[in-house]
Amino acid sequence: MTWEPVIGIEVHVELMTASKMFCGCKVDFTSEPNTNVCPVCLGLPGALPVTNKTAIEWITKIGLALNCTISDVSQFHRKNYFYSDQPKNYQISQFDVPVCHDGWIDVEANGETTRVRINRAHMEEDTGKSIHTGDGGRIHSATGTLLDFNRAGVPLVEIVSEADIRTAVEARAYAQSLRDIVATLGVSDVKLEEGSIRFDANISIRPDSASEFGTKVEIKNMNSFRSLERAIDHEIGRQASVLESGGNIIQETRHWDEEQGVTHGMRSKEGSSDYRYFPEPDLLPISISDEWRAGIAATMPELPAARVARYVDLGLDADTSAVLVGGEMGMWPLFEEAVDAGASPRQVANWLVGETTAWLRREDTSLDESALNGSHLASLAAMVDEGHLSATAAKEVLAAVLDGAGDPESVARDLDLLQISDLGPLEEAVDAAIVANQDQFERLVAGEEKLIGFFVGQVMRSTGGKADPALVTQILRARLS
Repeated sequence: MTWEPVIGIEVHVELMTASKMFCGCKVDFTSEPNTNVCPVCLGLPGALPVTNKTAIEWITKIGLALNCTISDVSQFHRKNYFYSDQPKNYQISQFDVPVCHDGWIDVEANGETTRVRINRAHMEEDTGKSIHTGDGGRIHSATGTLLDFNRAGVPLVEIVSEADIRTAVEARAYAQSLRDIVATLGVSDVKLEEGSIRFDANISIRPDSASEFGTKVEIKNMNSFRSLERAIDHEIGRQASVLESGGNIIQETRHWDEEQGVTHGMRSKEGSSDYRYFPEPDLLPISISDEWRAGIAATMPELPAARVARYVDLGLDADTSAVLVGGEMGMWPLFEEAVDAGASPRQVANWLVGETTAWLRREDTSLDESALNGSHLASLAAMVDEGHLSATAAKEVLAAVLDGAGDPESVARDLDLLQISDLGPLEEAVDAAIVANQDQFERLVAGEEKLIGFFVGQVMRSTGGKADPALVTQILRARLS
């Protein structure tokens, strides 16, 4: 039987506010465990929460970026459940009146565009952090669990998609697009490895052409885009195998095991009725006026899709533009700085997407940790354009600049890579090459044009690669005439 996957993604985004969602404790994950806590975020008797205004502004930004409707009135609810990382035994969250609802984003995958609808983006507080002890630090092999409540109460935005995704590749593209949008807004550092952005996938399968959804399974613990894609592919195959062998899929939460490449059952999945939602009695509803909403809209930056379109208008191809704008490298600020300084967009883009990306991967570092800036790129491009530096030498200079050796001009001088652009020494080198290769020169005079490259190579060799190839070619053609 042929099966159709039906996939929805839940995304949790930690906001980079100075304080927590409902108290004044600072948001700082470098502090010693259980030091950024107070009676409010620990749920002690008599402690009353107060809503963080900045968090509401930032979730409104997220909603606008996702083409959502922003509610005129929004309300917090209590989500009742017990788990060791939840100190109150309930979570302050939202239920039927979220801040943002009914949005969408367009996702590019496999050369096709899919519109993924956003059901809602609601505000809640994060839980504490569970640290599993024992070999590997994984929950399935842990010998114990330590709890750090510094994260408890941190503002958390949950973005819930509709089940519009049909492949693991689409799911990965959706997650990456969402990460890029949130990063552009500057409301979260969206570091997957640190849990600043986390993805849960709801997956079911149904026979092709069937209209009803199958029983969904939630997958957790996917801390990279590769893990997300692998886990979804595995779960689709697992569910198909169960159904084809006559079994039934049960609604449950499963844990992705990255090392083994499989999912493990964790617990039966609750329905919304199991959480016994009721309005949070300690918090008033939030009223969002048109004026306040318009003020936030006026501060919105250029979003990734619009930036990619603008770069294509500058002459870049869509793939290169997408690499500059998206991903974890953060290359577009340097690109814009270099172009503003007068560099060619295509040339700067090639340096960033090509040599710079390769160097960062070799060194296992980030662009922020390198010494490169937009001014360096503009200077490097100018040196190549003006014939002071060959394209090959420019790669060596760029690597040194990235490593902190200095600006391109001083690096090229220190490494003795500046091209010879004076006519006198180049004419002497050309004449010497002609004398040493009379037979080839006679064939060139007779019209064998490809020998131009031969003589340029001879001059480059004799000058240690520092001759300006364009000037060498110009001198050769003068000798021919």
